[in-house]
Amino acid sequence: MMDPSLLIGMMGAALAAVLLYTFIGFIPGTDETSVLLPITLALVLTGVDAMIVVTFFIAAIVTLNLTNTMPTALVGLPGGVMSSAMIEHTLLIKSHGKSAEIIKKMATASMLGVLIAIPVSLGLAHILSPFAQVIEPYGAWLFVIGAVFLSLISRHKVLSLLSIVPLAMLFESLRHLYWGTGVVPEDTQITVSFFLGITIGPLIFKLFSLLNQNERLKQYQDAPKTISIPKASDNKEIVSPLQILSFDEMRHLSYGALIVNILFVLSPVGLTILVGETIGKRFTSPLKRSTMSVVSMSATVQATYLSGIIIPLLALGIPLSPVAIGPGAALFNAPPVYTPDYNIHHILSFTQLTVAIIVGAAIALVISYVLITKYARTITRVILSRVPHEAVLALFIAFIVLLAFIDAGFINIFGVLLIGLLTGGLHKMGVNYGVMFMSLYAAPLLIEILIGGVF
Repeated sequence: MMDPSLLIGMMGAALAAVLLYTFIGFIPGTDETSVLLPITLALVLTGVDAMIVVTFFIAAIVTLNLTNTMPTALVGLPGGVMSSAMIEHTLLIKSHGKSAEIIKKMATASMLGVLIAIPVSLGLAHILSPFAQVIEPYGAWLFVIGAVFLSLISRHKVLSLLSIVPLAMLFESLRHLYWGTGVVPEDTQITVSFFLGITIGPLIFKLFSLLNQNERLKQYQDAPKTISIPKASDNKEIVSPLQILSFDEMRHLSYGALIVNILFVLSPVGLTILVGETIGKRFTSPLKRSTMSVVSMSATVQATYLSGIIIPLLALGIPLSPVAIGPGAALFNAPPVYTPDYNIHHILSFTQLTVAIIVGAAIALVISYVLITKYARTITRVILSRVPHEAVLALFIAFIVLLAFIDAGFINIFGVLLIGLLTGGLHKMGVNYGVMFMSLYAAPLLIEILIGGVF
């Protein structure tokens, strides 16, 4: 029997996550990892009960992934990394005057993604749990295969493939520099701040480009940019999913949300792009193609994030997915509270974790879905008119600088800056985030292979 005070604490944590990440999610340009990891880490370090931490994190994921898509749908600005792939499609939809309709479709698709991902992920976690010790030694190989696979399915295959090894060399070079100079012990694997360096890469690259006079001159505008928010549709009160998505739309998005659970070790960004574009290509009408791509991506974003944290947390106890290594890193390793050998996986039973996951997802889903389908425009208008975008970006860059310093001291701030410049340039050339993230996770094994340590 669960302690009533613990249940109240879990519900309070879920509500707090919904309130906080509803606000953050509507702010364009924020990154999922940079807003999830620091707050979760702070919660862990305060000594909060593990079930409350898991409830908070799951509610945060569901809320953020749902609200992050709204700036993209309404004003063509990416809410976060995961929604950046939707911009081209949402702009086309907006040009047809369908923004009001697509908001509800995206919210409904996101809800279905959660409803599909949680039971499937729990089932897979139950199946994989007995094989945790067998799977763990091959984790690095899965990341190498993932990097190659995502390169081969990307638009710029050769460029993506050729970028894997140089990226791996950069990551490992920085780690060995820190070990060799005694900045961190040799058994410390710097990953979180490098992960954040990739996520802010395009922003850092853009900011440094402005220091070039020729590039800066290209950015001058004759007049302030005007952003228009579409008016609400006549059926504002309709919130039933069965009235928003057709059976055919539900069927298509369910395929993607189901399949990505099995591929939880791959990058959420890469999987989202793959599923969305694959399903969208099945339709000849440009409007229908963009609609199905965006709807499928909305469901896939939730499924990739939830499976990426649920399966490693319940079944393995090691961060064997990009989500677990990045946004969810504090659940696996947050000294002195959690360590790789003693974290939430070891503290809570399968049943306790399941309860925390369901409570967090259920509360976040119900509240966020109603807020989005009814008040998305109002919230967006308030955020864009009252919250300075530059101040928010500066805040999250400051978070990343702080985490870089915590990870490996002052020198790591410049290491993260170096990673941001390189990955930002590669992203501008066409290498997607998925390939870069998988290169980070695969780096130790790739370098070991190159220097002959394996063969």
